[in-house]
Amino acid sequence: MLSALTTAQPTTDLRVALYTEGTYPQSHGGVSVWVDQLVRGLPEHTFEVRAITGVPYARPAVELPANVQAMAVPLWGDAPRPAGRTPERTRQITDAFATVAGALCRMDQEAFGAGLHALAVLGRSGGFTAVLDSPRITQLLLDTWRTEAARQRQERDRSAPRLPAPSVADALDVQMWLEHALRPLCSPAPQADIGHAVSNGFAGMLALSGLWTHGTPFVLTEHGVYMRERYLEFRRSAFTPGFKTMLLRFYRLLTTAVYREASLVLPGSQYNRRWEERLGAHPDKIHCVYNGIDPDIFPPAEDEPQESVVSWVGRIDPLKDIETLIRAFDLVRRQRPNARLRLFGGVPSGNEGYAQHCELLTDQLNLRPNVTFEGRVADITDAYRAGQVVALTSVSEGFPYTVIEAMAMGRPPVATRVGGVPEAVGDAGLIVRPRDVMGVASALGRLLDDAPLRARLGRAARERVMDLFTLDGCLVAYRRAYPAAMAGRPA
Repeated sequence: MLSALTTAQPTTDLRVALYTEGTYPQSHGGVSVWVDQLVRGLPEHTFEVRAITGVPYARPAVELPANVQAMAVPLWGDAPRPAGRTPERTRQITDAFATVAGALCRMDQEAFGAGLHALAVLGRSGGFTAVLDSPRITQLLLDTWRTEAARQRQERDRSAPRLPAPSVADALDVQMWLEHALRPLCSPAPQADIGHAVSNGFAGMLALSGLWTHGTPFVLTEHGVYMRERYLEFRRSAFTPGFKTMLLRFYRLLTTAVYREASLVLPGSQYNRRWEERLGAHPDKIHCVYNGIDPDIFPPAEDEPQESVVSWVGRIDPLKDIETLIRAFDLVRRQRPNARLRLFGGVPSGNEGYAQHCELLTDQLNLRPNVTFEGRVADITDAYRAGQVVALTSVSEGFPYTVIEAMAMGRPPVATRVGGVPEAVGDAGLIVRPRDVMGVASALGRLLDDAPLRARLGRAARERVMDLFTLDGCLVAYRRAYPAAMAGRPA
């Protein structure tokens, strides 16, 4: 059967509720670039952006076009103003939370969806955070958790990973976290023809609220797999086992609920598709839409530096694993004393510690002045021109712009085998394993030492982008996705 994205006819003048988390318009980065391209590339539609932020009063980092209005939905800060608290309303909120708490303890997908739906109804009619922040809720969560943990121990229930027995501190921490995590359900859902969640997780929660409030169908885009990134994040965390288990269960149940309710799931790579199917998305809903760029903005770089230079472009973030790149470059420089590594990109709020760690590592390895942290650059094409080779050593990616932008300019990439990166690179660059210092160093050295190979791969890279990864192709897919989702078309 033909794909819904090839049979649906574009529709003009739609109202699109666009849901984001930690990206557009408050932050820079690949997803923000993608959203900006989408809203500017579809000027026939109006976009109501609801942006999940960590704190209130987050200021936009990008200029909004005329067809976009945006409102922040903070998870932290002062709680939303509650409606009048009657005994009946308090009971309803308590019952809905009890359903969610029981679902988390038992990993019950249906109960979780029912509890979330009930809280969404209560949230739009006046909020519920004051009730959730109460000793009664703490005791309810603690009792439910202890009872289920004891049952699983006694019955040796292996239907899900065993639930650790909680401490009182665990229950208090999870209660506080849930009170904030559920706040998006208190945010008024915009009236729209179609919803579009730019990631799963809290953006997906807003899309669920729009569906339950106004019957607004929604499409889900995933650049990276939200749940996979939570697993990676929690591997490094110092949380207690109980707290970590409950949060991961919440994310798992939430992401599955979003996959099930989305009319279309549009991953940025086939790699993402495999995760989405495993996590509950129906295969017939899933259609891969690759990111695209305007090749005129990223023309072939005519000349390359005379010296051996590696460029890196992105945000300073642990998922980018800049530490591996620095350690690999240390090996490269030992054989090529004049080689340079130039790192272009800003430090998002909250990542200052990681940035300091990377700079300290650079100093410990005595890599100054060969390694330079150059911050954001006014013209991103200058960052790609600066290197003979462009490196990406991430441990998690969706379908990164840095790779296809570099390829469009004829710069061969050395990149890790994560997410959709191998699909982007194809045979136009070198792919290495993540966290493989020796492998990265070997690949960088090979390209730096072989100008004919760089030239051949650079030409192939430009051709691959022109064939597969243009912005026009991406926009055509989304012009068709919206009416297809509204019509409930099968794939």
